[in-house]
Amino acid sequence: MKQLIIIATLLISGLVSAQTSYEKGMQKAFSLWEQNQPTEASNLFERIAHAEPDNWLPPYYAAQINILYSFGEKNEDVLAAKLKKAQNLINDATAISKDNPEILVLQALLHTVWVTFDGATYGMTLSGKVVELYTKAKLLDPTNPRAVYCKAEWDMGGAKYFGQDITPFCKDLEHATELFANFKPETAFHPNWGADRAKMLLDSCQK
Repeated sequence: MKQLIIIATLLISGLVSAQTSYEKGMQKAFSLWEQNQPTEASNLFERIAHAEPDNWLPPYYAAQINILYSFGEKNEDVLAAKLKKAQNLINDATAISKDNPEILVLQALLHTVWVTFDGATYGMTLSGKVVELYTKAKLLDPTNPRAVYCKAEWDMGGAKYFGQDITPFCKDLEHATELFANFKPETAFHPNWGADRAKMLLDSCQK
């Protein structure tokens, strides 16, 4: 009996230790990101992903960093390399968590980078996919604020590009800010970004 208690204690200790290691790693990665060290943060998220093969969050964040820091990139070869890496990470996350609204939003953002880079080349082939991804994300979870806000920003970008009025999409941003106010992430590490930008875009609507 005593031996069983010792074994159980060791197993519990191991689980706690593993969990603490994951938490420390994630916190460190976010800290690097906040300190404007995105490459180091992305690399750490990737290492955590290898250690946590059933967790979609580390590859999600590694992909997100590669996507966000691709906006504004002028060198097509550099851009292609970053987005190829991001796509592979999204594929990894999707294999772990299918039909995940957060991952669908990230996939839409990856396509948006290409459209922003060269609308004439990629707009026709990718615009429909972006809309489809946001629509699916909203259907899967109508309360997800990122799906609503990112779709609104996409629509506003399209309206500006074609010289159209962006006002119709301001109500979507209002809805997104309401969703953000009531949104509670599943854990401290689950996606919880976008509220500040949604508010900034909404403020620009009201000027």
